[in-house]
This record gives sequence, structure tokens and C-alpha cells, in this order.
Amino acid sequence: MLNPDLRGILKNHLSRYSLVTATAKRAREISDEIEENREIVTEKPVTIALNEIMDGKYKIIEPEEIRNI
Repeated sequence: MLNPDLRGILKNHLSRYSLVTATAKRAREISDEIEENREIVTEKPVTIALNEIMDGKYKIIEPEEIRNI
């Protein structure tokens, strides 16, 4: 089970909601790409997506009004 340290990701007032939403959206994209290309992967799409976000390959941009929720 993946249990990363979220402090680095949640800096700059990024909400957990935005992180979960962005991770789920990217995981769906990865899953579709895997299915389309008929690939076999050993990692789950959610793990791949979260690793990509943690590595800085994707930047999460959220509206100002939800940053402090």
C-alpha cells in the first residue's frame, strides 16, 4: 500500500480534495492508455499517477476559493 508523505505535495495551500481529484483523473487517463495500447503493467494506475504528481510531471492548479477549505 502506498503511503507517501503528503507535506511536500500539499505545500502552497493545495487542498487534499484537489490532490485526490487530480490523482483520480490522471489514473483514469493512464488506465485508458494501458487498455488502448494493450499493455501489461505491474503497478496500479493510481500509484503511477501519484508518483507522476510527486515527481513534478504534473502541476495541480486549483481555484483560489477552495484553497483554504
